[in-house]
This record gives sequence, C-alpha cells and structure tokens, in this order.
Amino acid sequence: MLGWARAVAGASLTAASYLLGGAAVAINWNGGWHHAHRDRAAGFCYINDAVLAIHRLQGKFRRVLYVDLDVHHGDGVEEAFSCTDRVATLSLHQHEPGFFPGSGALEDTGLGRGKGWAVNLPLREGCTDAMFVTAFSAVFQPLVEKFVPECVVVQCGADCLARDPVGGFALTTSGPVAAVREVRRTGLPLLLLGGGGYHPANAARLWVAVTAAVVGVELDSDIPDTDQYFEHYGPDFTLEVGRGSRRNMNKEEEVRSMLATTRTRLASLASSTAAAS
Repeated sequence: MLGWARAVAGASLTAASYLLGGAAVAINWNGGWHHAHRDRAAGFCYINDAVLAIHRLQGKFRRVLYVDLDVHHGDGVEEAFSCTDRVATLSLHQHEPGFFPGSGALEDTGLGRGKGWAVNLPLREGCTDAMFVTAFSAVFQPLVEKFVPECVVVQCGADCLARDPVGGFALTTSGPVAAVREVRRTGLPLLLLGGGGYHPANAARLWVAVTAAVVGVELDSDIPDTDQYFEHYGPDFTLEVGRGSRRNMNKEEEVRSMLATTRTRLASLASSTAAAS
C-alpha cells in the first residue's frame, strides 16, 4: 500500500514539476485521490496527491484554481485550502442525504482569508450534460475573472458518468469534456488528474476523450480490436457513453437560483490581484 501511495503521489508531483518547467499540460490519470485528509484515509483515498501537487505548483504560481468534476465532493482538497486565498476550489457534485461524503453544500464557501474561494455547486441525482455544462460555464468564467489564477488543476473523476455503480449522474463523456475544453481555452498551465470511476471501461472512455480533446486529436468512434480488453467495451464497442434512463431530479429553477447566488457571491469578492497589491 505504501508503494502504491508513493507512486500515485510521485506521479502527480512529477506532472506538477513539468508545469513548473514550462509545459502547457501535464496528465496523471492515476491521480485525483481527493478524499484523503491530512491525518486519515477516506473514500478509497490513502494519499491526497492533488493537494501535494498544488503545494508544488505554488512554488511558481501564486494562485492555483482547483476544479473537481467527480460526482463526489472534493472535500479533502477543499479542506486543505479552505483558509487561504491563494487556492480557489470549484466542485460540481451530487449532494443528497446519505451520499458520500456529505459535505460541499452551497453555503460552504471557505474560512478566514479563504472565505468565498471555496465554490460548491451541489446537484441532485440524474444531472444531464446540458445542465452540467450550463452550471460549470455560469460559474467558471466569473471565478476565473475574479480569482485570476495562474495555473489550473482539474480532477476528472469518471464516476460522474451515467451507469457508474457508485455515482448518480446521467452524464455522457460530452459534459466533462466540454468543461475541460473551457478550462483549456484560458491558456493557463493545466494539470489533469483522474479520480473516481467504478465502471472501468467508461473511465477509460472518458480519459481517452479528454486526452484527445486537450491534444487536438479527432478519434474514430470504434474501439480498436485487441485480444485482451476488447470485450469490456461491448455491446456497442464504441467510445460513446449513453446517458442511461436515470431521471433528472434537479429542478431548473433551483439550479438557476443556485447559480445566481454563487455569481452574486463571486461578484462581491475583492479580486485576488487587488488583494495582492
């Protein structure tokens, strides 16, 4: 277990070091273990490589934005930076009674100097691509304008996809890919991490789709025929992930109200550049 934790953390630290050296994008799909706390493991996570990578990035980048697309709240990362205004966190996640980890309510916005820089968008079961992308875009742009990050870390947990046995969203790969494309358009150094994903074939589908989007490659929809893993992608053997039949329990008016509240909060914050000066 210790060897595995070191490998995961070391890979994310190495990826961060590439960004410090001038790389535009670095990826560790085996990273993104966002639930681990400073003093204990949690949620299958034994070490929080995202937190360690952000600490390394702070050696060069004064302000780092962490974006969490996992179906679960990125509680360990938010907790680590809740009291600082040098790291902002944005998490879109399922938030309902009994759903792990139970944190990440709309009212959770950080503490002390970090007040306002922890941004949570709690959603209900069945969130669709359209709702996910709308919510992300509505908050991401004003957060970037206010916080003025110099680097972005994105946790791309694949358990946000439909039919994940642990998650409850109804996303295809299009939703998370659209969010990553929007982050990439900022032109800021970007660290991409993996995360949850309990349908292995769909996790592979998402991370391949995100990688292709970032490097600008158009992929054929058909899964390449291989002797070892091909059967895992049946019955259609394509890169697409269907949205399934899960009902969207989010009400449009409630989501609009949540986004309006969040945007108002962001507008009331002093910009990071003004605070620094």
